Amino acid sequence: MEKVFKITKGLTGVPMHYCPGCTHGIVHRLVAEVLEEMDVIESAIGVSSVGCTYNNYDYFACDMLQAAHGRAPAVATGVKRVHPGSLVFTYQGDGDLAAIGTAEIVHAAARGERITTIFVNNAIYGMTSGQMAPTTLIGQVTTTTPFGRDAAIHGYPIRMSEMLSTLDGAAFIQRVSMHDVRNVREAKKAITKAFRLQSEGAGFTMVEILSTCPTNWGIDPVGSLEWIKEMMIPQYPLGVYKDVTAGGDK
Repeated sequence: MEKVFKITKGLTGVPMHYCPGCTHGIVHRLVAEVLEEMDVIESAIGVSSVGCTYNNYDYFACDMLQAAHGRAPAVATGVKRVHPGSLVFTYQGDGDLAAIGTAEIVHAAARGERITTIFVNNAIYGMTSGQMAPTTLIGQVTTTTPFGRDAAIHGYPIRMSEMLSTLDGAAFIQRVSMHDVRNVREAKKAITKAFRLQSEGAGFTMVEILSTCPTNWGIDPVGSLEWIKEMMIPQYPLGVYKDVTAGGDK
């Protein structure tokens, strides 16, 4: 019988700790597959920050570092400058990247640092019991917005891809989603392109990935996929927001 599916060498095989229905595991596999297909597992260096994925150094088969909350782009900047021949990436959630780490990601992009950020946006703080994040939707209930996010009190959600795409140092920024197979495949293509452009020295690259958090959303896994489609995508439209190889922005 022909073998049509195999476990990627980019993952260690350690069982993941993510909640049932969480799509972090799918994102991990996509990143790992691209590392394997580009034959850079041995030379790649990933930087984890604080959040649900703080211990993904157990899962990726490449070298990994742990950064303080929000500081992964700063750490990755140092790593890339010391090891310019390595493929360097950060793996960050929305609470980490868009809140305490806002300055780090903005200035890494503005400087055109030759790193790639895998930005997983699930519109909530997942690890610390479901507080409102900078990406939480208007009206969305969280532990700190029990009556829903109110723009007059809490402000508006931040669209990180749109904001970072305005910076000259950004070479490639795309928003993708995990809500169905077609979009999972599109996400892998985006990660591949971001890593390839980094290897070509194009500048800062980022792939924003809309992901589920069934536990803190209070929605079952299947319903969570629909919630991305029906609620998140209207707020965070999918697409390429910056691509220096295409000669323009979205």
